[in-house]
Amino acid sequence: MMLSGEKRTEALRLLKDAYPDARPALHFSTPFELLVATMLSAQCTDKQVNKVTDVMFQIYRTAKDFAAIDLETLEPYIHSCGFFRAKGQNILAMSRILCEKYGGEVPRTMEELTALPGVGRKTANVVLSNAFGIPAIAVDTHVFRVTNRIGLAEAKDVEHTERQLMENIPREDWSAAHHWLIYHGRQVCAAQRPKCGACTLKEVCDFAIHRQD
Repeated sequence: MMLSGEKRTEALRLLKDAYPDARPALHFSTPFELLVATMLSAQCTDKQVNKVTDVMFQIYRTAKDFAAIDLETLEPYIHSCGFFRAKGQNILAMSRILCEKYGGEVPRTMEELTALPGVGRKTANVVLSNAFGIPAIAVDTHVFRVTNRIGLAEAKDVEHTERQLMENIPREDWSAAHHWLIYHGRQVCAAQRPKCGACTLKEVCDFAIHRQD
């Protein structure tokens, strides 16, 4: 059930208070590094991606660097991230397009980003938000689960969840809320055993309220 306006405001306040220092977990120093790291993070933990990129980015850091190597060279670095062949092919193809079309720079629009190989809306939103400071809400598994449980959204897929969150969360909070929700999903609102009793949102969360009935 979707929360009322008053409860929605309270839920966002509680999340903000609970995770004031929430920030991206992926390591990066440039928009391109964030794009590559986010592509590698699909069905892989941020911790594992950071282990990979902390080594790889010492050698290959720019689109030009990646465009100059082949899959056989890249695969040993990214093998532990899973689906390494598809991810590697997309990263190399994406890098070549950036060099050919954008002077090696990462574009700053959703349309241009999602036209790149292996880049969907979630990845594009992560880059827009964290690399360029453009308000965006990236809906990953944590954000999808938590927002639909709490009642910030009521949707069956990530695309509709994103649209509802953009309507239900003030634009100036979009990027921060993404991180609040990820932290909450990892620390409290787990998929199998959510810690409802210890949750600061239990008085407003639709899931927790019905669980207590």
